[in-house]
Amino acid sequence: MLAMASCGNPTQENAKVTDSVAVSSPLTTQTISLKDPEIQAIYESYIVLKDILVKGDEQGAGDAAKVLSANLSRYKGCENTALIADKINAAKTLKDQRKEFTYLSSDVIALFKHADLKEGTIYVQHCPMANNGDGGDWLSSNKEIRNPYYGDEMLDCGAVIEEIN
Repeated sequence: MLAMASCGNPTQENAKVTDSVAVSSPLTTQTISLKDPEIQAIYESYIVLKDILVKGDEQGAGDAAKVLSANLSRYKGCENTALIADKINAAKTLKDQRKEFTYLSSDVIALFKHADLKEGTIYVQHCPMANNGDGGDWLSSNKEIRNPYYGDEMLDCGAVIEEIN
């Protein structure tokens, strides 16, 4: 909870991004543009991680989580959320990565609800079956459900529960 509250306040003073990291997400088709380039980098690296979890690529998820962690640690107030991304990187199994992704998503959803979106719509999506029936949320640039908690097993399980415009 502490990480969610601290990372969800984008009005805090932020450090400058000094490294640029190229990210690409083949499942993302809608352009999302945020006013703050640091928040944009966090969003893009989060989406890459989400899409890799959809594919079920454990090694790729670890690598993507490392990039996301670096972007989060540069944004003041998101240091604890960066630690969650580090747990995804260090996780031994895809199941453990997906479990940590629940906590990570909770924090970044709070962050993006307060972000200044210039273009596009960010969709908050929910799978009621994730985490042994406790459910799990995630962000997407598309309305179409691509479930990061189950991948091919239940690719379209879930629903859009909120739109961030």
